[in-house]
Amino acid sequence: MTPPLIAVLNGPNLNLLGLREPELYGEQTLDDVESLCAEAAEALGLAIDFRQTNGEGELVSWVQECRGRAQGIVINPAGYTTTSIALMDALLAVQLPVIEVHLTNIHKREEFRQHSYVSKAALGVICGLGARGYVLALRALAEILQEQGK
Repeated sequence: MTPPLIAVLNGPNLNLLGLREPELYGEQTLDDVESLCAEAAEALGLAIDFRQTNGEGELVSWVQECRGRAQGIVINPAGYTTTSIALMDALLAVQLPVIEVHLTNIHKREEFRQHSYVSKAALGVICGLGARGYVLALRALAEILQEQGK
């Protein structure tokens, strides 16, 4: 049997993890995060499609591609969290369980970072736990899919 596919989608500037403001975002690279997710997914009986883009349109297209292909989405929308109604609309349209992840605690940061359009489409939000937030999101989706019998 094919394991359920979870899209793990990452927004702008996350390709600079480990270099960009390590005091905020940590020293792990995006490759490290991908390896962590791959290990967690395998242990949970999931498959992942891990991607990063700096382009809003590309991220929206990837979300749309998930419909009929993936069983859930873990998304770190990064800078598009606070700006992208298009991303929110795409997440709502695909009708999949979505977990929003942020490396930092957005509620302890600048006021403009504390609003999320993506949260309107997410079952839950994990923030402030660094890369382990991705693992927690995968665990949550595995449990949700099991409850749904998928």
